[in-house]
Amino acid sequence: MTTLLIDNSNTRTKFALASEGKLLAWRGVIETKDLSEESVNGLLASVDFHRAAICSVVPEKEQLLKETLSCDVHCVSCESDLGMGISYPTPCEIGSDRLANAVATFRKYGAPAVVIDSGTAVTFDVIESPGLYAGGVIAPGLNLLTEYFAEKTALLPEIELSEPQSFVGKSTVEAMNIGAIAGFRGLIREILTGLIDELPEKPKVIATGGDADLLFRGIQRIDEVDSDLTIEGIMQIADLNFV
Repeated sequence: MTTLLIDNSNTRTKFALASEGKLLAWRGVIETKDLSEESVNGLLASVDFHRAAICSVVPEKEQLLKETLSCDVHCVSCESDLGMGISYPTPCEIGSDRLANAVATFRKYGAPAVVIDSGTAVTFDVIESPGLYAGGVIAPGLNLLTEYFAEKTALLPEIELSEPQSFVGKSTVEAMNIGAIAGFRGLIREILTGLIDELPEKPKVIATGGDADLLFRGIQRIDEVDSDLTIEGIMQIADLNFV
């Protein structure tokens, strides 16, 4: 049976297909601001699937997706069967994307583990032994920081991020790029250090999210960059919850 997997984040909504516990080749993307009944139906017009799993952090778009899809739908939440426990005091506050990341990390890499997801926000989630979601950290994402610069200042432009070649910027764009990339990596290192020092066992550290290969480059405490982590977590939760 083929399952449509939907990762509805603040910036982009990603679509994938899975069958018999494996991701298929087809993928699709719609900018979340452009998500509508028409855009979804257009993307899925020639796609065959029997059921759908939605992982959403945008409630109004989740509702739109549920109303647009004419099949059985499961929405990922703390009430889903996750195949792991939650030791967080208020489970309903945990973003569904963070739960999907935790499930995939636990299933693929075991526990203890820390998973870092770089998107509109950058999140750090801790999975403790023997398999409990314990909590984490939320910080501003890199794109949020760079867009804020362009929006709130008169002279600083929007920039396209790339690997800095020097720590001395020779133009405004170079200076902003260094500040963004190096500053983001410093944030990652500092938060990771605090998390690792606080855990009783050394965790496996997994990274995912947009531009992960660029943003997490050179951070030695990261053991693996796994670009499909969230969508795999949605697939695994779907398999647990569809009877």
